[in-house]
Amino acid sequence: MYAFVSKTCSSEMAGRLVVMRTGLRRLSSSTKQRQFMSSMSVAAHEEEGHFALILGKPGGGKGTISGKILKDFPQFHHISTGDLLRKHVREETKLGLEAKGYMNEGKLVPDDLMIGLVMEEAAPNLEEGKSLLLDGFPRTVVQAKSLEETVHVDLVINLDIPTETIVERIADRWIHPASGRIYSYSYKPPKVEGLDDETGEPLVQRPDDQPEKVRARLQQYDEVTAPLVNYYAENGVLENF
Repeated sequence: MYAFVSKTCSSEMAGRLVVMRTGLRRLSSSTKQRQFMSSMSVAAHEEEGHFALILGKPGGGKGTISGKILKDFPQFHHISTGDLLRKHVREETKLGLEAKGYMNEGKLVPDDLMIGLVMEEAAPNLEEGKSLLLDGFPRTVVQAKSLEETVHVDLVINLDIPTETIVERIADRWIHPASGRIYSYSYKPPKVEGLDDETGEPLVQRPDDQPEKVRARLQQYDEVTAPLVNYYAENGVLENF
């Protein structure tokens, strides 16, 4: 269970992830009246949808854990804001075209537009009684407060993986550029050191995967996200794992 954790984290962390499942079950079985988008509501009932966020450092296994949550709790619908934004831009929807205008100018997509994207995806799922697992937004306290004006967040899962664990894992990652195949010498090594299994071509390490650059990214994440973690802790909805 939770293969990434078993390979990169302590047994204590793996045990705490079992507790995560208990918390999600408790959330799924609770009943609460929710209001969202001012004019919409989802009536409280046994299968009512809930809104959960997952936070975690880049390379900390957030995608792996999200996948495990979705497998164990099929009532959850996963919303990755990055994937969602790219989808709208690619399909040239009204929101996508508006977002693309900001992106082409090198500007950040405004918070209200991001929330609009999220809620357009969330609304039909919440109406059907599904729960939502949001990944990638909010990233700041200002964004969190803006989101809370639209929808109440019931649970925030913070994957507090040690920085050096992530550095070791990412620095151990090598790729085959042509295919994108990824290898790790600690848990998925190539058959021949330094060579791709299928082509025999050399493997390379991405510049961004070098330890000093990984540490810099993680430090930046901590500086930006620490206030957000504190905000949700003060609201009583944060669970650290």
